[in-house]
Amino acid sequence: MKKINLCLLIALLLAFHHSFLQAQEPEINRYPLPPEDLKTPVNIDPIDLENFVDGIMAVHIADKHIAGATFAAVKDGKILMKKGYGLTDIAKNKPVTSDKTLFRPGSISKLFTWTAVMQLYEQGKIELHKDINQYIKGFSIPETFAEPITMAHLLSHTPGFEEKSIGMAARKPKDLMPLKDFLKKHMPQRVRPPGQITSYSNYGTSLAGYIVECVSGIPFEEYIEKNIFEPLGMENSSFRQPLPDRLLENMSVGYQYKNGVLEPDEFELLNGMAPAGGLSTTGEDIAKFMIAHLQNGHYNDVEILKEETARLMHTTLFTHDRRLSGNAYGFWEWTYNGLNTIGHGGDTLLFHSYLILIPEQDLGFFVSYNSVGGSGASRVQLIESILDRYFPFSPEKEDETIEKEKKQNLYRFSGTYRSTRVNHSSIEKLGQLVSTIKINAIKGQKLLVSSGPNKSQWIQKEPLAFQKARSQDKLLFREDNKGHITHLFFGDSPTAA
Repeated sequence: MKKINLCLLIALLLAFHHSFLQAQEPEINRYPLPPEDLKTPVNIDPIDLENFVDGIMAVHIADKHIAGATFAAVKDGKILMKKGYGLTDIAKNKPVTSDKTLFRPGSISKLFTWTAVMQLYEQGKIELHKDINQYIKGFSIPETFAEPITMAHLLSHTPGFEEKSIGMAARKPKDLMPLKDFLKKHMPQRVRPPGQITSYSNYGTSLAGYIVECVSGIPFEEYIEKNIFEPLGMENSSFRQPLPDRLLENMSVGYQYKNGVLEPDEFELLNGMAPAGGLSTTGEDIAKFMIAHLQNGHYNDVEILKEETARLMHTTLFTHDRRLSGNAYGFWEWTYNGLNTIGHGGDTLLFHSYLILIPEQDLGFFVSYNSVGGSGASRVQLIESILDRYFPFSPEKEDETIEKEKKQNLYRFSGTYRSTRVNHSSIEKLGQLVSTIKINAIKGQKLLVSSGPNKSQWIQKEPLAFQKARSQDKLLFREDNKGHITHLFFGDSPTAA
């Protein structure tokens, strides 16, 4: 995030009632001491896990206005647990089943796009560090900067595109545009050189999906079906919009909570953004995909990636700082309770999901909710609760000081920081007004970080590094050669700056 004038924030808060980070998770205590050996396999009893998840889901469905959810866990190449919760259709009193009920996992779709990209990479059909214009048919990306955008930039969300959302949603199937036409018409501006700063990009992922289409010679949806779904036996999954008739009956309704009632909404159509968020799938099918990645490209006797390619996908491709979580080859890195994990979150307007893999434990979890109440806190709390149960930390006394020679004037960090994920060229740039975080120094000893109603305190650990009080979360600042603070990075948000 870049620093902007404090006066601007005051004007913003008068004009807007909430910020884009309004839905951040509530404060959750986390402890900084990991188990002694996280590489030692942990035995998870499936009955214990099911009972534990049952309890959390009962609370979520009752208290967070959620109609239904699906959950899956995999371990050592097998499905450890899969279960549906609540209802897929309230009017019909139809229960969720993990093997048949389809959910919309949003941006978890991207992992399938990146897997397809890496399949073509290992076949020698895509180079990760070459100009993507050599693969694109029908249009080209402008040469705004000296360095071209590469597939590695798309994989790591560092192509330097502005944010552009207008046109992403379609009202009716007839309004859906072909992938090429949408990407050409709605191309965002290049606003920074590639490979320097992350800015989460749906356009970038959909562009990668179109490159899969161009290189393979078949439509994106068909490529995924033939090269991922069919080999893995994912019979109840599709990127097609609208869904094929054979899957329609089992597609979960999505719900919003209005005036004390869960109200059904229509199937969400993503215009030109299928590779970034258009997947419909079941808990059981996602479990097969997780196993394939944890088994380094293999599921039973089937190979969707060579072992060396799968291992590469799970390693760091880009990070703003080695002390922070980074981006793997499409996956997000996240360290929690000392565990090195990779995964991805996913949100549509109605469905909210999370997928996490722990390669050292050959363990993975997936959850998806079919209601707005499942956003943010619910999905994260469920996963964190499971990790806390099976990989617990021990509390450590808070150390709120650093060596005298490391202490700085914390007031230099005060100000307002704007997300890099903003628009610069259209009416959407008004979103910059609310895409902000405010930082104040508290008596020069701590930082108070505010985003809308959410506030947290951070303790300095190193000259430009801070840790959230009673938490493992980190944030780092970047300064220029004159010592001026220019950027802010959160350790648990590798695709944001």
